[in-house]
Amino acid sequence: MTIVDRIKKLCENRKITIAELERNAGLKSSTIYRWDKNMPSGDKLEKVADYFNVSIDYLLGRDELINNAETTFEAFVNDPELLTWYSSLPEHDVDELRRLRALWELVQEQQK
Repeated sequence: MTIVDRIKKLCENRKITIAELERNAGLKSSTIYRWDKNMPSGDKLEKVADYFNVSIDYLLGRDELINNAETTFEAFVNDPELLTWYSSLPEHDVDELRRLRALWELVQEQQK
């Protein structure tokens, strides 16, 4: 998997486009697509890695594990037991999901 493939996957997980990533990370338009042919500079890689909270090694394919709170959270909320528990709660909405996520992020921060 190339750097661009990994970034596309990360964008898909966040439900954003590469163009949105470039704007949010302070990169020029089409910068990331050029990385298929030219190795990016360290500072640009760092911006993307920081944006997704992954390591530069992950982007370069040296570290297969995505070690970030978002991916861990997605695995957590997709746990069948948690889904069963959550679906039994009375009238849950988006705000409750946000509170659950905030709680999860707090737990992750305390583990660091």
